[in-house]
Amino acid sequence: MAIPGFGEIGEKLRRSTVLIHAGGRGNGSGVIWTSDGTIVTNAHVARKSSLRVELWDGRELAAEVVGRDARRDLAALQVPADNLPAARAADSSELRPGELAIAIGNPLGFVGALTTGVIHAVGPFAGLGGQSWVQASVRLAPGNSGGPLADAQGRVIGINTMVAGRLALAVPANSVRHFLASGGGDWLGVSVHPVRVPQREGWRFGLALLEVEASSPASQSSLMPGDILLGADGKNFASIDDLAQALEGRGPRTLRLEFLRGDYQRVRRVSVELGVITRGSRAA
Repeated sequence: MAIPGFGEIGEKLRRSTVLIHAGGRGNGSGVIWTSDGTIVTNAHVARKSSLRVELWDGRELAAEVVGRDARRDLAALQVPADNLPAARAADSSELRPGELAIAIGNPLGFVGALTTGVIHAVGPFAGLGGQSWVQASVRLAPGNSGGPLADAQGRVIGINTMVAGRLALAVPANSVRHFLASGGGDWLGVSVHPVRVPQREGWRFGLALLEVEASSPASQSSLMPGDILLGADGKNFASIDDLAQALEGRGPRTLRLEFLRGDYQRVRRVSVELGVITRGSRAA
C-alpha cells in the first residue's frame, strides 16, 4: 500500500539523522533530538568523551558526550549548532504490532540508507532481561546503531540498537525521554567487568575497571584501570545494574564510591563529581 508523502517523510528523517565518526571502532548513527544541538545515539557508539558528527548537509562538528546510560545503551551528545532539523518523537507506549516501521542509518558506509518493516512487539525480549524494546522486522547492519526507528508519519519511536534473531531491537522513544529528563547524567566514563574478589570471609562481588576515559568524571577523581568498584553511597554492588542505578540522577551531584586498588583487604573511598566534567576529588 502506497503511503502519501513517503518520499518527503524519508527525506526529513535523513536530515534528522547524523553520521557519528567513532574512530577505530567504526561509524554509527545518531538522531538530532533538539534543534539546539542535542543528539541521541547508543552508548556503545559514543564510547569516547568527544566525537565528530557529520550532518546531512556535509558539515562536520565536534560533539561532546553529556550523558550516558550503559544499561539502556543510550548516550546524549551536544554539538555547537542551532536551528538543526530535529526529529519528532512519538509516544512509544501507543505502538501496536503490525504498524509500519522505518529505519534510517549509515550501514556499511551507505549514508542515509532507509529500510522498512513492521512492528512485531514492544516489551522485553527473551534473554535480555526485563527492559522494554521496540521489536521490528527491519534489516539493520553495522552503522545503523544509534539511528532512528520511525512510524509511518516519520515520528521517532525508538533508537536502533541491535539485532536479535531476525528482529531489530530499538530503545523506545519514551525511554529516551526519561533518559534526557533525568539529565542523562549517569556517565562515569568507565568500562567494567564483573569479578569475584577474595576476602577473609569468602568472596565479594566487584566491578573491575577495564578502561577509564580521559577527562571523564572517573579520571578526574583519580580512578584507574585495574581498580575494583565495590559499592556506592554505602551500598554494596551485586550486579552491573547496581552501578547504573547509583549513577542515575539529575544535575551536578556527588557519588561516593568504594573500591580496591592492589590490596584486596584495604577498601578505598573516593567522591566523584557527576554532571561536572571539569573537576573531581582525589582518591583516599
